[in-house]
Amino acid sequence: MPERSPEFSHLTLSGLRAYRKALTAEESRVSYWRRLIQARLDVVTGATAPGDPTAHERIRTLFAESRGGGRQALVDVVPADDVPPLPDLESLWSRELRPYDYRHTQRLRKDLSHAELQLSAYRAALHRKLTGATQELIARYREDPSLALSALPLAAPDRNRRF
Repeated sequence: MPERSPEFSHLTLSGLRAYRKALTAEESRVSYWRRLIQARLDVVTGATAPGDPTAHERIRTLFAESRGGGRQALVDVVPADDVPPLPDLESLWSRELRPYDYRHTQRLRKDLSHAELQLSAYRAALHRKLTGATQELIARYREDPSLALSALPLAAPDRNRRF
């Protein structure tokens, strides 16, 4: 049975729900970046393989639109001691690919692999925090089941409706 945690005692019910929502949004952003970094790693790996030497640039152009958003850090509502740092994704993403420069390509591949590991660790930490917040909500709902009703949207009364 989930029990209340002192870690969340400073949060109201609406604050706890907002925290969970922020965690979920951050997890979506991190997962998206992780997929982009994995795709870029595939492109870098393929750039040294025989085949079309311009394929990496065409694929990079397709992904270039994703650079503008920027990452956001985890909401600082609850201490984030167990959340690992994120790599500098913008600079890593924009780093030039030189398919005929083996040392540069190897360094880029290594940096992308490391970033993917960091993103995976960050995502795992987000999942732990999300699980903790969810357990806190369940514990609060078990203490007072009527709190769960406050999560339901209230419909505005229909004044034209006749019974």
